[in-house]
Amino acid sequence: MKQVDFEAFIMGLPNVQREENFGYSLFFVGDDRSLPFVTIIDSDNDYDNVSNLNRKDVFRLNIGVSKETFNNLITGPLDGDIDYSVLNVFLPHPHYSRQHFVCILNPDGENVEKTKQLIVEAHSIAEERLHRKDRS
Repeated sequence: MKQVDFEAFIMGLPNVQREENFGYSLFFVGDDRSLPFVTIIDSDNDYDNVSNLNRKDVFRLNIGVSKETFNNLITGPLDGDIDYSVLNVFLPHPHYSRQHFVCILNPDGENVEKTKQLIVEAHSIAEERLHRKDRS
């Protein structure tokens, strides 16, 4: 799938709002702008240049998943010698792994469906966070 296809998939989920900021597409549930559940970036910038995103048609999806999902998906170290420029591999996010964000560049093959599942999970987590906020 291409970046535009993932963006359409995300926007097809209930109550999703999109913002553009610092070269990122940020996706939120409802009016809660405290933490996006997914971000997409397609070029390097001063704050984030570890993925060599300036390559033609390369993009990175960043997805906020549960701690359990994160731990099942990411089995290696959270820092150290991680090649963040590799395509189609789930990795801990280079800056937000402690918040259980994973990332993947250009998901392909079986990882397309897995990526969609993770996006749906992240959306559910964001919905629950919004509902908890509304109840308080």
